Order: sequence, then C-alpha cells, then structure tokens
Amino acid sequence: MAAYQLDSIDKKILEILQTDATIPNIELAERVCLSPSPCSRRVKNLHEQGFINRSVTLLEAEKVGLPVSVFIQVTLNHQVKKEITRFEETIEQWPEVMECYLMTGDFDYLLRVVVPDLQSYQRFLDKKLTEVQGIDHIKSSFSLKQVRYRTELPLDQVDAPD
Repeated sequence: MAAYQLDSIDKKILEILQTDATIPNIELAERVCLSPSPCSRRVKNLHEQGFINRSVTLLEAEKVGLPVSVFIQVTLNHQVKKEITRFEETIEQWPEVMECYLMTGDFDYLLRVVVPDLQSYQRFLDKKLTEVQGIDHIKSSFSLKQVRYRTELPLDQVDAPD
C-alpha cells in the first residue's frame, strides 16, 4: 500500500489545526478554500492516516501549579532489552514525566519532568527514579526560563505535491 502524500491543502489544514484544534469546520474550510464537506473528509482522512495523533488543550504549567521543569539525563547500567523495557514501562506510569527520549551519546535517556517545587522533585527522585533497577547515573538540570516552546511542527519544511 502506497504511503499517503500530503498535498498543499492537507498541509494548510494541519498548520491551522496545530494552532487551534477547536476551529469550526466551516471556518477551516473557508481558510483553505474548500467547501465544508470536502474539508471535513480531509480532516477525517488525516486522522485515519495517522497524521493527526490527537487534539488536546495545552495548559500553562505555572498557572496550574507546576512551574518547575527539570531535564534529567539517565544512564542505564547496560543497554540491554530487559533494562530498557523495564525503564520505559516504569516511567510511562509517572504523570510527572512529560517527555522521554532514548538518546545516543553520553547518556541513554532524556526526560522532562514537571513538579510544583524542589521538595516535590526530591520526592520524585527518592521514591520513584532512584528506585528503578538498572539505573547507573542520574543528572538533573533545572530550567530557569522557557525561551521557546512550540507544539506546531514546521510543515513548511516538508515537500508537498501540488
């Protein structure tokens, strides 16, 4: 089965939905120069094809009481399937972990954790992260200021057939 190719209208739909997933279909259709029915079909197809993962509401971490972002480098004792699987399955259960990436280079994982304060982070370390078997090294860095945060992917860098 051939991979679905995004065209320029699909890309425009995705760009708009990335900035406001609550936009009414009629307004979306107008902005991409389609009538509502074909626009709705395209959005449905983009969901079905896996281009749209989900639609969410982004919250202001500080306003909801989670102002502390911590970036954590984790090195495992051994990069073997058993330890990797155990680590990944464990951190999947922790709501504080916003992002986790398997990395190349000097450490194995990079996590972004949000907590209300330093004491909460200390509890996260003591009661959760340091309890995971197979971890060799943990290095934490605290974010002083968020300079840039985006959720929108730069679709203008993706070639689309016209």
